[in-house]
Amino acid sequence: QLQESGPGLVKPSQTLSLTCTVSGASITTAAYYWNWIRQSAGKGLEWLGAIDYSGDTYYSPSLKSRTSISRDTSKNQFTLQLSSVTPEDTAVYYCARSPSTNRDKYGTWGQGTQVTVSS
Repeated sequence: QLQESGPGLVKPSQTLSLTCTVSGASITTAAYYWNWIRQSAGKGLEWLGAIDYSGDTYYSPSLKSRTSISRDTSKNQFTLQLSSVTPEDTAVYYCARSPSTNRDKYGTWGQGTQVTVSS
């Protein structure tokens, strides 16, 4: 099970920070990638990045300069930070798990959390 948490409203130019708390599996298990994905109104799913069992990170090229993913293994959590946000970053943000054999195959999702960027 995955659960996103974080503020629902962020001001432009600030940093969006979300945490995904994982239960039922360890984020240090070699079997999985741990992903962040978002969906804006009227748009498809957009993969933001992932962290693997060893702590290596992978980012979408289009957002790499603004994105950072980290983890707290003691809490079994991983975190997304997206800097310099604009209203175009308004979306529902999801964390999701995918197998190490296919990072794009998301098997388990969090319920998603709405983040609005507005002053």
